[in-house]
Amino acid sequence: MVKEKLKNYTFKNSVLSFETYINEFTSKMFHEFDAKAQNINLSLKIDDLINGRIVNFSENQAAWHPKYRMQGPKQNDHLHKLIKKIKKSHNLQKVNLVVIGIGGSFEGPKLLIESLNSPVTNNEHNFQFLTGSDPVEFKYKTSLLDPYETIFIISSKSFSTDGTIEMLKMALDWSPGIDHFVAITANPNEAKKYGFDNNIVSFDKEIGGRYSIWSPIAELPLIEELPYELFLKGGRQADKDILEDEDYIKFIKRLSFSDIWNNNIKDKNIRAVLSYIWSFRSLSDYIQQLEMESLGKQPNQESEYKKTGQVIFGGYGPTAQHSYFQLLHQGTQSLCADIITSKEDPNNLAYAQSITQSKLLSDGANDLKQEERINGNVSVNLFILNKADPYTLGYLIALWEHRTFISASMLGINPFDQFGVIAGKIYTKRYIDNID
Repeated sequence: MVKEKLKNYTFKNSVLSFETYINEFTSKMFHEFDAKAQNINLSLKIDDLINGRIVNFSENQAAWHPKYRMQGPKQNDHLHKLIKKIKKSHNLQKVNLVVIGIGGSFEGPKLLIESLNSPVTNNEHNFQFLTGSDPVEFKYKTSLLDPYETIFIISSKSFSTDGTIEMLKMALDWSPGIDHFVAITANPNEAKKYGFDNNIVSFDKEIGGRYSIWSPIAELPLIEELPYELFLKGGRQADKDILEDEDYIKFIKRLSFSDIWNNNIKDKNIRAVLSYIWSFRSLSDYIQQLEMESLGKQPNQESEYKKTGQVIFGGYGPTAQHSYFQLLHQGTQSLCADIITSKEDPNNLAYAQSITQSKLLSDGANDLKQEERINGNVSVNLFILNKADPYTLGYLIALWEHRTFISASMLGINPFDQFGVIAGKIYTKRYIDNID
């Protein structure tokens, strides 16, 4: 007897529509998870996050990214003013802005510049992003630049990250002087050790690195007069929805609950995040850090769930279809997928591919030859955005943060620390010290 297919869960609001192709996650299962959410007082935890109360208990501090997107860019627009001042003092028109940063200090600004720029923008700035610690990268990215027409933006919360400091030293040797530099940091005293003084933009330590897209680190679009405020507005609306909109709350809970269920019950511990929107092509890199750094923790001993974060990978969907989709369709791995697309142009080939691939990955196909058969066993979440604009991007990223926070709360882990990352820094320093 053929098992009857369950009706797919759907959600729709003014920003997006959503359909899940996870046929075994029933309403009964959702309510079982929701009962556990009530037992841990999930609604209070969400309220604490959005309202700036302490939620990072290992470091005894709040997480202020919702607060930052609520207040918008700071009134003095310090970064923009500093860049204008440097340009004026050196009589520069079009300049190279070289951003040095790692992790969230790289992924967030890069994503925003890619997403908010357009072919009709009258750009006065050539943006370059440097990340890592290999001097070859520095030489390659600066080889065609004029030092006198280049301004460096050093983005680092601690201003002590080894890779960033190594790049800073190379930049100081290459540049005409410190008056071609701006530091963005939560530790201005450390920046002053390298000669920074009035050219520092500071922010609060309660902003985690992977959330710095909401901080001055990601205010680069303001320099180009791009609609960064619309991006923040989208994030603010998602925060409003998580507090007030019952349908949205149920939607985010279902995302988180099904992630945990897929990982712990169905052994689907790998999830591909695929954007079929070219301007959002780096979104999967951003989400990879957000989820894997937040949820990549040891399980809570008191939790029934012993698998925490999933392995996240992905990229630009139309390209991925011609590389690793072969494994998704016919390989032996058990996995999930989040597919993100926009219906602004329903005649767009990329849109058609996103809809088709969602159904093929989840349901397979019956009219293929034996050797052509595909698995049809991938759990798929399909996000269809009404527009691919700054407001929607802000909404989507805040939505993903809500999803991650709820998952962490259900798992009983802290999504705001990253001691595994810190361990790598400690042991690298010991290694270098021993060489010296």
